[in-house]
Amino acid sequence: MFAVLHIADFPLHAVLRLEPDAASKPAALFATSSKKSVVLSLNTLARAAGVEPGMTAPQAIARCPALIIRTPHPPAEADARAALLAAGFSLSPTVEDTAPGICTADVSALPSDQRESAASRAIAELTHLGLPATAGIAPTPLLALYAARHLSLSSFFPAVSDARAHDRNRARDRSLSSSNTTPNLLLVTDPASFLAPLPLSAADPSPELADVFNSWGLRTLGDLTALPRDEIVRRFGAEGLAFYQRASGGSPRPLHTLAPAQTFVAAMELEHEIETLDPLLFLLRRFLDRLTLELRASQHVAAEIHLTLRLEDETQHTRGFRLPEPTADVDILFRTLHTHLESLHTDASICAVELRLTPARPLVRQQGLFDTGLRDPHGFAETLARVSALVGADRIGTPRLPDTHRPDSAQLVPPRPVIPPAADPPIHPPFGLPLRRFRPPRPARLEFTDGRPSYLWTEYISGEISFRGPAFPSSGEWWQRDRAWSRTEWDIALSTGGLFRLLHTNNAYFLEGEYD
Repeated sequence: MFAVLHIADFPLHAVLRLEPDAASKPAALFATSSKKSVVLSLNTLARAAGVEPGMTAPQAIARCPALIIRTPHPPAEADARAALLAAGFSLSPTVEDTAPGICTADVSALPSDQRESAASRAIAELTHLGLPATAGIAPTPLLALYAARHLSLSSFFPAVSDARAHDRNRARDRSLSSSNTTPNLLLVTDPASFLAPLPLSAADPSPELADVFNSWGLRTLGDLTALPRDEIVRRFGAEGLAFYQRASGGSPRPLHTLAPAQTFVAAMELEHEIETLDPLLFLLRRFLDRLTLELRASQHVAAEIHLTLRLEDETQHTRGFRLPEPTADVDILFRTLHTHLESLHTDASICAVELRLTPARPLVRQQGLFDTGLRDPHGFAETLARVSALVGADRIGTPRLPDTHRPDSAQLVPPRPVIPPAADPPIHPPFGLPLRRFRPPRPARLEFTDGRPSYLWTEYISGEISFRGPAFPSSGEWWQRDRAWSRTEWDIALSTGGLFRLLHTNNAYFLEGEYD
C-alpha cells in the first residue's frame, strides 16, 4: 500500500504560508518568465471570485479587486518541500519526492488499521504549517495520487463524488477504517470502481490522444479500460500502452527514496525587509514548525538554537541558545526566541533570516530516590532569560566560590536542572570564635600613639584600643592589574568591650566584623 500527500497549487501556498493572514484572502500566482504575466495558480477564494488561470493581472483585478498578487519564490518552495517531506517521513521511512507538492510513502509496513489515522495526522501537520493538503491511500502510487488529486479537484470532477461514496461503502464492508471521517483523505479499496467515473484528463493524455478518444466518444477512464488493451496498443503503440496503464491505475513500483534530514536549518532571503517584531516572529514560528516536524520524524530533539539575522547595512546579529533540557516542543523553542527578540533593537531592517537547530538524542533519565530537580526546566530558563533582559546577564545565577583566597569572592553560574543530593557536612575542628561580618565593612578612623593604633572611631562603634594582635597580610591575582588585591588584618579589643577585626586595604581602614 502507498500513501500520497498532495498540495494543490503548491507554488502559491508555499509563498502564502510565510505571510500572516494571506491564506485567508483571495490570492493568485503570476508568471514572471514571459512578457505577458498571467495567472499560473490561484486559491479557492480567488476562484470563487471569478479569477481563472491564464488571466492577465488587469483582468484578474477587475474580477477581484482584493486579489493578492504574488510571484514564484524558490526559497519559499524549498522550505515548503522540506515540510512536505517531513510529513511524509512521519508515515514511513520509505519516502519519495515525486514532484513539487507531491510526496509518496510506502506504508505497507504500517498496520492497516493505523494507515488512515497516520495520514490524517500528516494532513493536520501540513495544514498547521499553512499547506492545505489531501491524501490518498491505494495499492499503487499512481492510484494513490489520483485519489489525493481528486479530492482537491472534486469541483471539476463531480462524477467522482459517487465513486468516493461507493468506495467508502466497500471499505466499511471490508472493515477497513469504517470510522474515518477526514474530508481530505481517501482510501481506495476498489480501484476499478474508483477509476471508472474519472475523466480521461485525470491520466494526463497527450493532446493527440485526447482528441482521438474524444472523437470516439470516450469521456472517462472506465470508457477507455472497457476497450481491449491489445487494440489500443495496435493503434497507438507504446504511447497508447503507457496511457492505458495509467488509466488502469498503474502498478506497484520501487520508490526513489530519500534519507531523513540530518541537518535542521531554515534560511530565507526576504523579498521585503522586516522592520517590526511581529512579521519576524511569524516567520520564525513557521521555521520552527517545520524543523520540529523534521526532528520528530528522525527521532531527535533540539539541544541548541542558533539564530542569524542579516541586516540591510551588511552586518548581522548572531545569537546561540543552549537549552536547559533538549526538546522538540515548538512552543518552548519559540518562547526562547521570543524572549530574546523582545529586547533586541537593530540599527537596520532585516533582509535574511537563518535558524539552525543542533540535534541530540532524547534524554532518558531516571532520577534517584532522593534526587530533586526543576519541575519545568524550560519555564525556569525562560524566567531567567526575562530577568536577564531586565537586570543584565551578569547579575543572575547561582553563587559559586572561585579558586582564590580572596575574601568574599563569588561568581554567578547557571543553575543546574537536576540538583544532586546534599553531601554529609564535613567535620571541622574549632578554629576560634565565629566572626559576624559587616557588609559592607564600616569605614574607620584611627589615632596612633608611637606608631601604634590607640583609638578607633566608626559611625556606630568607638573606643580606646586595649589590645592589637599580629598583622595578617594577604594578596592575590597580582598578574592582572585590574583584578589585583592586597589587604592586612588585625584582631583588636576595645576598652569599652568587644573583640573586632580591623582591615587595611586600598589605603583605608575598615572595621570588617565583630567576634561573638
